[in-house]
Amino acid sequence: MQQKLSEYAALAVRVGINLKKGQTLIISCPTECAVFGRMLAAEAYDVGAREVVVRWYDDGIDRLMYLKADDAVFDVVPAWLKTFYEEYTNPQTAKIAVYATDPENLLGVAPDRIQRWTIAAGTALKKYNDMQMAKEFPWCVVSVPTRAWAAKVFPGIEAEEAVDKLWDAIYYTLRIDGDGTGVRKWEEHLARLQDRVTKLNGCRFKSLIYKNGLGTDLTVELPEKHNWIGGGDETTSGTYFVANMPTEEVFTLPKKDGANGVVYSSMPLVLNGHLIKDIKLTLKDGKIVDAYASEGLEILLRQLDTDEGARYFGEVALVPRSSPISEQGILYYNTLFDENASCHFAFGAAYPAFVGAENMSEDEKKEQGMNDSIIHEDFMVGTPDLVITGITPGGCEIPVFEDGNFVI
Repeated sequence: MQQKLSEYAALAVRVGINLKKGQTLIISCPTECAVFGRMLAAEAYDVGAREVVVRWYDDGIDRLMYLKADDAVFDVVPAWLKTFYEEYTNPQTAKIAVYATDPENLLGVAPDRIQRWTIAAGTALKKYNDMQMAKEFPWCVVSVPTRAWAAKVFPGIEAEEAVDKLWDAIYYTLRIDGDGTGVRKWEEHLARLQDRVTKLNGCRFKSLIYKNGLGTDLTVELPEKHNWIGGGDETTSGTYFVANMPTEEVFTLPKKDGANGVVYSSMPLVLNGHLIKDIKLTLKDGKIVDAYASEGLEILLRQLDTDEGARYFGEVALVPRSSPISEQGILYYNTLFDENASCHFAFGAAYPAFVGAENMSEDEKKEQGMNDSIIHEDFMVGTPDLVITGITPGGCEIPVFEDGNFVI
């Protein structure tokens, strides 16, 4: 276990953010995962980090805040928090987020408080979030087990056994065997993803049509200058990084007003400490005009009403069912893993996935069809019978997915 954990920390620092000597590393980490947070810090210092700054968070404290804090707290973001993020937003800083939380931590919390804090924090930290999505600095999201999360994934067994099983599953998705070959395996994996990116970019699809047995029947138009991305990407200053570990997706952005039809979710969505189940979205001219969920509907609707852009899609991602995560057959209740087991969309902000994006102004990106919002929420739509057909500018139909897997 110790060998695998060390290899994981090295993979996140040396491949995930590709940390350079003299850079500052910002780590966000749950208090329950402090051992791993310290290992990340030690690895970063071994690489030559100038400084490692850690922001700890805690599910229990967060829940107490939402339940008992003064009501005015949820409308105002303290100046120090905005200063903290903006001061560390530059090419000489890298960020690792350890994302591990109880999927239902905020059950019973007033949805109004959650929505107000989402709007307040999203507005105050928009400059930072925009710079992250524009790849101004390297960043990576990783995860390690917590007891509450492990109990949700593996119910009905002893807590320590559930945590051990979740560790084993996570290491499998990360291609970590504890023998020191993780970096080489990731290099091979990233090369395979890049091959898919090259094939998709060569097609220059005008739109994609999604259909499956759940009832999904959706056409999504892509911007003329869209660019598929997969595995890793480069910051504006030229540093290669991998934003998610694990990652199995290739993705691009849709044209803001170009989605029409109906789409059904294939997995529960963990959103603001709640589970949202059986989502059905109806879109017209890109906008989500109707939303349904069998559980958590109020939370979903409040998220969709965060701002004008929240009801438009910002990401189109393709993930084959043959991926290691999907083949495990585990519902992780954690978007980092579940989105890499399934094709998915995100509603909200789009990554500037354009050819030549580095030379485009913000207005030019929006003219090309990029959506803007203070949120970005992935939800899963892949199924064993999913069919995706690509339509070329000349009207030719090219199969992209059949039976949930790539055929292109």
